Amino acid sequence: MRIFLRRALCAAVATVSVLALATLGPPAASAASFYDPPSPLPAGGNGDVIRHEASTFYIDPVKLIKADAVVRRIMYRSTDTHGAPIAVTGTVLTPRSAWSGAGARPIVSYAAGTQGEGDDCAPSKALAAGFEYEGPFIAGLLTRGYGVVVTDYEGLGTPGDHTYVNRAAEAHAVLDAIRAAQRLPEAGLPDDGPVAIAGYSQGGGASAAAAELQPSYAPELKLKGAYAGAVPADLAEVAKNLDGHYAFGFLAFAMVSMNYAYPELNIPDLLNARGKQLFEQVRTECTVEAIAAHAFTRSAGLTNDGRPVTGFLGEEPYRSRVAEQKIGTLKPSAPVLIVHSALDDIVPYAQDRELGRTWCGKGVQLRFSTTLVPTHALTALRAYPEAFAWLEARFAGLPAPSNCGLF
Repeated sequence: MRIFLRRALCAAVATVSVLALATLGPPAASAASFYDPPSPLPAGGNGDVIRHEASTFYIDPVKLIKADAVVRRIMYRSTDTHGAPIAVTGTVLTPRSAWSGAGARPIVSYAAGTQGEGDDCAPSKALAAGFEYEGPFIAGLLTRGYGVVVTDYEGLGTPGDHTYVNRAAEAHAVLDAIRAAQRLPEAGLPDDGPVAIAGYSQGGGASAAAAELQPSYAPELKLKGAYAGAVPADLAEVAKNLDGHYAFGFLAFAMVSMNYAYPELNIPDLLNARGKQLFEQVRTECTVEAIAAHAFTRSAGLTNDGRPVTGFLGEEPYRSRVAEQKIGTLKPSAPVLIVHSALDDIVPYAQDRELGRTWCGKGVQLRFSTTLVPTHALTALRAYPEAFAWLEARFAGLPAPSNCGLF
């Protein structure tokens, strides 16, 4: 009964947390020194911990509910889009209660959804301040006894722009976060135990990308499965949907990301004075700020020649770089659960269904779950129990369900 009440309370806090975040704004920055990587980076491999410190995780912005876990903020080695070494920060959380399941305690690498571009938007800062809107899901993982690691991704907190929805950079950060959690003695987590990946929206893309890169990038990980909700698998299709949308700020985040990962694109050179101003503004904004400031903006009013941003995506060099972000070209070796609503108002359902069919064609053990819950945000909440049950079954060693050929 006690566990049931805690889980119910966590779910109820989800909506309150989002509303409070919109009202109170982003948390203040933590001490900048932790997020400044040493230069040069110390020698080592991907996933090696560079530094760590004690932290906290409040599930609500009023700080009434503190997670019953040992929490460490970490900085670890990873690689960027082009394979160059970088430092990424994140948070490792270990339940204080003993693991009661079979075998070693599992670790879930949770890939956060859209946080924004500004350094104050980093999940490690939001978790400590009680502003992480996905905190209830993370708390649900902890109540099930899993160790959890949440990456900040490249450029959130650390120097440089955040490589938002960048397939390789996000996948590397998610996988190397597991390695870091396994190698951090203070976390007390198994260094060779079962692991899984989970995420929704931006995090769904990061989870899916990590699942298909894991066999080549981190083959030693004992990956039992990946939950990927509302995957932005085809950025060209997502961009079409976001232009003129209330969530236009997400498209602007992607423009900043692409320009940082591929400076030869020189995206600001395509923009007029208004476009350049918006581009610089979103570099410091978090999710709610960007939605409020740029809702229903049309990109045709931001470019020098009056074409929308989507008008450039069929031309080189933009076409090739956007194509590099497409998820589905590789085959995950672990089972995957995709949850998506046919009524999603941000990430188009059709491109995700195509991802599922593509993976099925490659022989992936895939469960594609379609819902009719309206809006992108509400579907995230609806997916909670399904994702939890699916992860529990994977860690229990049960056969993974598949509905390939039925969607």
